[in-house]
Amino acid sequence: MVVNPRNPALYLVFAVLISCSTSRNRTASEDLQIDRGVFPRTDSLLVNLLKSNPVDFSKALEKSNEWRIQIIYSQINRDEKNHPTLKHYYYNVDPSVYFYPASTVKMPAAILALQRLNELSIDGLNRNSIMITEAASPEQTTVMADTTNENGKPSVAHYIKKIFLVSDNEAYNRLYEFLGQEYLNKALWKLGFTSAELQHRLSISLTEEQNRLTNPVSFFDSNGKLLYKQPSQKSNLTFKPRKTLIGTGYLSGGKLVSSPFDFSKKNQISLTDLHSILQTLLFPETLNKQQRFKLTQEDYAFLYKYMSMTPGESRFPRYDSSYTDAYVKFLLFGGGGKIGNKDLRIFNKVGDAYGFLQDVAYVVDFKNGVEFLLSATVYCNSDGVFNDDKYDYDTIGFPFLKRLGEVIYQYELARPKKHQPDLSRYRVDYVKPE
Repeated sequence: MVVNPRNPALYLVFAVLISCSTSRNRTASEDLQIDRGVFPRTDSLLVNLLKSNPVDFSKALEKSNEWRIQIIYSQINRDEKNHPTLKHYYYNVDPSVYFYPASTVKMPAAILALQRLNELSIDGLNRNSIMITEAASPEQTTVMADTTNENGKPSVAHYIKKIFLVSDNEAYNRLYEFLGQEYLNKALWKLGFTSAELQHRLSISLTEEQNRLTNPVSFFDSNGKLLYKQPSQKSNLTFKPRKTLIGTGYLSGGKLVSSPFDFSKKNQISLTDLHSILQTLLFPETLNKQQRFKLTQEDYAFLYKYMSMTPGESRFPRYDSSYTDAYVKFLLFGGGGKIGNKDLRIFNKVGDAYGFLQDVAYVVDFKNGVEFLLSATVYCNSDGVFNDDKYDYDTIGFPFLKRLGEVIYQYELARPKKHQPDLSRYRVDYVKPE
């Protein structure tokens, strides 16, 4: 349970922590070129917050490098016109230290799928248009229908819903195929997210060359009229060579290979870039137009709704009770259970694979006027062996992210603000059909 620690003693502790901080104010545009030369970076505010909770974090502090922990926390302060200024704090943040980003890559793919539709600017083509995926090679698969959608048809909108509601892998793969590897990466690089190397689909075994080739895609209106036909695309991108070897072994064909696992051809994106992508999405007005995604106000509202919705609140697709409120909410809730406080909403994207666990989140408490950005990654693989399904998510990862979210939330409840935020922009009617 998250509690409000409104008492004088705790406030004094928090005031001391603030005075110890070494961080500085930045503009949002500066964040997109985020001090590449000053990493690794740790600010005293986060160190002191972790140290003030030794039962929860003493081991994490001791094993920060072994667990590859990185944390970015952004305070948000509003002026009298409600304009936000963000102040960032870091713990053990180093973009050169690799973590497998897992499903967090679905967030930029979802945003860019909407941007791509806007760029095509075809009359009648929108996120709800019927999207038919065909195959251009034997290893590719087709999608002609989607029984989880109200109309029984696939669409960009429905794939995005699945991505944020339950982190659906196939939904990401279909957007990857629509965008193509080349567009997906170049669009991110153009906005300054240069660490991104999104090289492959998820949860299916394909070669490097097979991931370069994406499926033909066609869009139709509700009457079956063809709106846009995109042929198969072949990416000619050349990624910088890297040697990313982690761990002591891995299972292959049921046998243990006693060598580090090679992530050199796996997806990559830094926590600083993921954090900045979320900031760009939630606070676009703080950037000039060249640094924003090309989205409409309806796109923003659509993304905010499904990023913060729980699986049980969705009608199409509908999910059973095994998908709890906190199924994809790792910070504050540890990825499971009910979220009783409906004034508390988390706009986020999580990832978990190969023992790496992440959450990139904007947390809002409408009742208490609390808002903050918090992103974190932790490596949960104490035996160093990959593909054995023996990861320490339940003993290390989920408890760490849960308590980290709670501690920052409690800190924000007590932090004084000159101007209370107007958060109405992020309020969503989850009952009203789209």
